[in-house]
Amino acid sequence: MAMPQGPQVFPRSEYLRRLAAVKAEMVRREISALMVVVPANITYLTGYTAKSGYVPQGLIVALNNEEPTFITRRMDAPAAIHQMFVDRNGVIGYPESLIANPEKDGWDALIDHLLEAGFGEANIGIEEQSLSTRTVEKFRARVPAAKIVDFSNTVCWIRGIKSDLEIALMREAAAIADAGMLRAAEVIRPGVSEADAAAETIAQLVRGTGGKHGTDAAGFTLCASPRTSTAHISWAEDHFRDGSQINIELAGVRHGYTSALMRTFSIGKPSDLLQRLHEGEVAGLEAALAAVKPGATCGDVATAFNETLGRFGFEKESRCGYAIGIDWTEPTASFKVGDPTILKPNMTFHLMLGNWIGEDLGYAISETLRVTDSGAETFSTLPREIFQI
Repeated sequence: MAMPQGPQVFPRSEYLRRLAAVKAEMVRREISALMVVVPANITYLTGYTAKSGYVPQGLIVALNNEEPTFITRRMDAPAAIHQMFVDRNGVIGYPESLIANPEKDGWDALIDHLLEAGFGEANIGIEEQSLSTRTVEKFRARVPAAKIVDFSNTVCWIRGIKSDLEIALMREAAAIADAGMLRAAEVIRPGVSEADAAAETIAQLVRGTGGKHGTDAAGFTLCASPRTSTAHISWAEDHFRDGSQINIELAGVRHGYTSALMRTFSIGKPSDLLQRLHEGEVAGLEAALAAVKPGATCGDVATAFNETLGRFGFEKESRCGYAIGIDWTEPTASFKVGDPTILKPNMTFHLMLGNWIGEDLGYAISETLRVTDSGAETFSTLPREIFQI
């Protein structure tokens, strides 16, 4: 039985719109064929979310073809046929003999396709920053008559402005994130192991809410006393105690689209220092949200937060947020001082105000937001407070 095409997350017209935007940039840069290798960009252009990007694979976008062609390991071709909007003939699986082969690998299959399609003397775009130096050198050696053009991050910037259909998925993901954080509040108690709390929370993120399931499990951090000054560790083989502080960062995921959320928990009354930091952070968060509007810059948002937090006697060394959408982080705009990126409607950001001060103080709060025609829409409905257990 042939693999059927599965239910599509977006209509065909949505994918063709995205491809048209990419092709317009290809025309501007005089590129005839583009090889997309960043997994999130492949998701954006086709709907494919399988975890096969650890071996060579690529999406070939050609100006003269309406649909792209996906070349991947043969065992992953059925997943692509099932998930992608493209015709099954646009999915090509290369043989297993190219896996773990130091002489000839999956990139050779992609190069062979480009040559067979007549692009041997064309301008070819590649996402060079996502390829090894050896792979880039292989392209230049095997297609010497072609001009290789670096297309790194270009698709990432194109997908920065979301469609209303994408925004709807991010709202669904945010509702799942809220449900996960509320589940954490239910299970965090003295004597409960960090692993059990993490398991219950992650289960909720997968189970979802309101009839919408989590379609993936995003990264999850639970940093509890005495490890609250750490930023990116998972749960420890430890349990909660009276007086414990717990910082959680999690996300809901819907078909690759991610909405992140951070909150701080305290078993018992928070310390005076933590409470003062919380008050400064929330004031800064509100100032940052007030600075979000079309025409403002990412740097303006960071400045608004930093100046407000400074009035409370604290500072934040790390950036204040970043673009978010497919996957957790889009490698484009950041809420950091000096970032000149101009905000536009339907850009989405994780306003990430977690703050780690020295080795004995950490705090977590964040919001995933959308730039609207006049300001900011935050997706979470949870209160901006320390969850006191």
